[in-house]
Amino acid sequence: MKHTKMKWRGMAPLSKGLLAAALAVGSFLIPAGASHADSNSTVRVALFADIGSKYKSTVPVVTLQSTQSFTLLSDQPGSAPLLSVPAQSRIRVSVDGYRVKVMETSSWKTAADAAKKLQSTSDKPQIFMISRNGTNVYQLYTGVYASEAAAKDGLARVVKAGLAIPADQTPAVKGNKRISAGRYSSEQEADVALNSITAAGFDAWKVFLSGSDGSAQFEVWVGEAANDKDLAAVQTAVSAALPLVLTAATSPGLMMRLDAGLDLSSETQANHYMVSGNDAKFLAVGSEAGIQLEERSKRTYRGNMELSNLRGSLAVINEVPLEQYLYAVVGGEVSSSWPDEALKAQAVAARSYAMAQGNRFEVANVVDSTLSQVYNGIGSEAPVIIKAVDATAGEVLMSGGKVIEAVFSSNSGGVTSDPSEVWGNGGAAFASVPSKEDVAATKTAKKWYYLLLANGTSGYAREDNIKLTGNKTAAGLDIATATTKDVNIRPLPAVESSVSAVGKLNPGENAVVLDKVYESGSYSWIKGPYTSADLLKSLQGKTTSSLPSSILNLQVTQRGPSGRAIQVKANGQALDVKYPDMFRSAFNGLPSTLFDIVPSGSYTVLGADGATSTIGSSQSAGVLSASGKVNVNGSGTVVMGGDSSARAITNSSGFLFIGQGYGHGLGMSQWGVKGMADSGYDYKQILQHYYQNVTIVKE
Repeated sequence: MKHTKMKWRGMAPLSKGLLAAALAVGSFLIPAGASHADSNSTVRVALFADIGSKYKSTVPVVTLQSTQSFTLLSDQPGSAPLLSVPAQSRIRVSVDGYRVKVMETSSWKTAADAAKKLQSTSDKPQIFMISRNGTNVYQLYTGVYASEAAAKDGLARVVKAGLAIPADQTPAVKGNKRISAGRYSSEQEADVALNSITAAGFDAWKVFLSGSDGSAQFEVWVGEAANDKDLAAVQTAVSAALPLVLTAATSPGLMMRLDAGLDLSSETQANHYMVSGNDAKFLAVGSEAGIQLEERSKRTYRGNMELSNLRGSLAVINEVPLEQYLYAVVGGEVSSSWPDEALKAQAVAARSYAMAQGNRFEVANVVDSTLSQVYNGIGSEAPVIIKAVDATAGEVLMSGGKVIEAVFSSNSGGVTSDPSEVWGNGGAAFASVPSKEDVAATKTAKKWYYLLLANGTSGYAREDNIKLTGNKTAAGLDIATATTKDVNIRPLPAVESSVSAVGKLNPGENAVVLDKVYESGSYSWIKGPYTSADLLKSLQGKTTSSLPSSILNLQVTQRGPSGRAIQVKANGQALDVKYPDMFRSAFNGLPSTLFDIVPSGSYTVLGADGATSTIGSSQSAGVLSASGKVNVNGSGTVVMGGDSSARAITNSSGFLFIGQGYGHGLGMSQWGVKGMADSGYDYKQILQHYYQNVTIVKE
């Protein structure tokens, strides 16, 4: 769950005892006032849309299907269905915009081969089929483009793509300016007119649209001009050939074509509807079975799909009742195997968050990603989740007479954030509170030994491949060996298929145990080491500070109430970011800002005079031991801190980030919720622990 900056102010946490005392006073469930949103309303979820800097996820075409029939109709109130899509049938939808017509051919394979060459480019191909004098003709296009200028740029790229285009054809820009050859009250009349126009040699298409009285009507459109000059030429040519009354096609409509490009390995066809006209919006109205959206990982969604043209591209907005939306959100955010009270807490928080959004995304309240809340449709639902949502139906968190924006994150790493550590401002509903139950995330996690091999290499091995020998080093560190042959020593405590092992350990070979840690996950983690070059690249555009040519020193120099980093200095110079939580993205996408920075190739020594000095991996240092003063090399040297922690100095000149938590950490910690539910807290106690000065209101 990712969020924009909000104006909040923190307060002190409540202890477990205070929670119980507060609950004893009375229920948080009180009658709702008129100051918050209606939980019976629908939620508009942007699945595909270009909303400028707020959100952009677009595709040129979407493919819809359902196990039951569904209908398409205009979004005008009282409109009759324009057409019905049979069960299991696929349809495709795009916007009627600017395209490049690449070629025509009577061979589907020729069109498909050319389309395959364009598939990996930004000029997305589409194949349509028309019947011309009894012969099937396949038309290859690219697009859609937001403007005629963008289409011309696409045309230039297509010309250079090395396609086998027939000698008598030239790729050209096409548009959505069309001529209407009449309006008809029945589809049969429209088909007769369509056949007469195509028989005269013109490309024409049937269009579904609503009349002023809401009735389903039909038009036949001719031409695909990109500008008024080309449109006038189409009108002149058609008027000369046919005795028709022609007008400009301006009404919102669904223009039907036959799509032959669903599968470029074998010819597969489907009806393709282009959303055309000024301010055109249409709805795909589904049944209880929902509508599958192939381009969204074949997920199936409840409610309706609004299909429209937004900024020159297709916008797909799922309109779904709030409570049904929550069935999928709760299932997408947490596991259905979690305790009922945890699921209820998630339901109330998610409902509150959704109702507090307003029209944050202009054409939608929320989006389907962690930019809002995870929403993966019906496939995320489960009976226990539906039960939890229904059990809390209408319940929201309120503070100061308003529904709060109940933000949450996966794991706060033992303590939640203070607002000052995240987006800079705060409110009375948020403060840093203990969340020791976050450790529930490690219940099934393996631990890893941090080992120093005999050759000076250090790394991690999973605990089920290692055993202690019972022996210790002179410094009191355990000695271990492998339990099986060729145990991989990993650079970090996690198996990453793309990262090679740094060494191997076999039975009988000894290694020194420097530490034992949880496998990197949502509760604790280790990232890096990142070189100076890695960090400088990641910091570009995320800090207003001037960056050094090389980062020699990197330190957390200021922390907030929960211990999260709110100031980091590179070479002694503060790295200024817009708000503290931005340090996550600034340093290669760290899981949280609750971290320490450890240089992998150096260590700091505190002298008796209080002065400190940094020793690099290429240097040696004098150490006073029981046998007198000795010199130790940098690389491979084991350094022990005052807390008896140990680490090995390596040859790499990078920085390790060792941290806890996953996400911004503000508000509710989902793993902490599970831990509290496991310990017997109910959802009201859980919510009041994570959100301050709130009441749970039910309509």
